[in-house]
Amino acid sequence: MAAPSHVPATAQAPSIYRSPPRRADPWLADRPGEVVGSEAPAGSGLGYQGPDQGYALKLAERFVGQLVLAAGEREDDALAGCVAVALRRASMFGRAPVTHDLRVALELFGFLDEPDAEVVAWRRDRFAGAAGHHGYHVKLRLADLVPAETLRLAPAAVAEARAEDWRALLGL
Repeated sequence: MAAPSHVPATAQAPSIYRSPPRRADPWLADRPGEVVGSEAPAGSGLGYQGPDQGYALKLAERFVGQLVLAAGEREDDALAGCVAVALRRASMFGRAPVTHDLRVALELFGFLDEPDAEVVAWRRDRFAGAAGHHGYHVKLRLADLVPAETLRLAPAAVAEARAEDWRALLGL
């Protein structure tokens, strides 16, 4: 490659990467707090781990202004609680969240159409404060509340079942 005349022709060759010598002993997961095996830790207060969970927040933006809320309910609380349920559903299938995960949660709690007064009264207290700074435990309780069988349903099946008996969907 051509170089300007003021660059000395005796410049050193660029250094190249040299890897360190190979170690004979294998790497072991022996540090405190190391996750051993392919399973993520499970238990009370640990939530539901899965890939690319932040994408659920982007999906939730699509529903802003479309929720049917009663007096005393806040849209950010409803979306935050439903995102937690959607993330649990996505983690059950071992994938990143998709819009159907969020739609199942919104249908389940009746945020996409006009629910009956009993559903509204039940959900109002459970979603209160979900979007706040201290809403982690509110969201975790909401995600734990929904049975796994319900989360395996399609959004249309959840909407149909909620119209018939919403308590059965939640195992109440």
